[in-house]
Amino acid sequence: MHAHTEKLVRFQQPEKTLRYLGEPSETRLADLFGLSPDDYRALLRDFDDQARSSAAELLKDPDFADRADRLPFRPGQRIVALGESTTADRLSWFSILRHLLPDGVELVNLAVSGLTTTQALTQLSPLSFPRPDWVLCMLGANDTQRIGAGAGAPGTRLVSEAETARNLRTLRDLGGRTLPDPTRWIWLTPSSLDQERADAYPHFRRAGIGWSDVDVDGVAALLLEQPERTVDTRRVTAGLHLDDGIHLTLAGQRAVTAALVDSLAGPEPGQSTEAATASPEAGSGRRTA
Repeated sequence: MHAHTEKLVRFQQPEKTLRYLGEPSETRLADLFGLSPDDYRALLRDFDDQARSSAAELLKDPDFADRADRLPFRPGQRIVALGESTTADRLSWFSILRHLLPDGVELVNLAVSGLTTTQALTQLSPLSFPRPDWVLCMLGANDTQRIGAGAGAPGTRLVSEAETARNLRTLRDLGGRTLPDPTRWIWLTPSSLDQERADAYPHFRRAGIGWSDVDVDGVAALLLEQPERTVDTRRVTAGLHLDDGIHLTLAGQRAVTAALVDSLAGPEPGQSTEAATASPEAGSGRRTA
């Protein structure tokens, strides 16, 4: 199978972007990628196996396994993820997280590759439909995409800083209404980028688009100012990128998962570690990876 096709299936999910056409069959989805249904199913199984193996690798560390046991997600609860390609990735941190949790915890991935915060506002309807118990939101990276970049020109940011801030607040305020507890809205910052690779990536250069780590840091700073818990994913993902300098390798996705677990297994902002350990939300157990 061509590596380009494998990457397309990994990051693109037409069933999410073509909802207006109804529920596409597996055969139709396979056709869109130029694959037979058998090859398409095999590729999806392979991605799931890689995510499961990544979870198993993390659980080999007894300290990490103990932290995973203290995650606050309980059987019967529904966790919804909002995001772009880092979360839509079939090898994403959210896919790995699935294999760290006990049976009975439902995970719903609403992330769409290429999504900006402006576009994400249109997902509030499907967000309210699943009635989540938790929302994990990793958005803002695509807002910082710059159009017309290159040859010394910085380009125009796709979504302005002010609009990004407004959109993220609106997502939290409107989407958070569906939550039983406002502390169950969790932010993740955009992951780091490899500036040199991103600048040199031929497909980005031909399209006249680019990204800046300064812009990404600005979104991260905005999220870290919010009262909700925010997981900073930049440091742990440094140097763990595919050839485009933007998307993460499986090791990078595993690092995001670990950072999320480390954050959620610890105390709430302003809460002591002892109080968190004693919390009735702790000690959920996990499924076997």
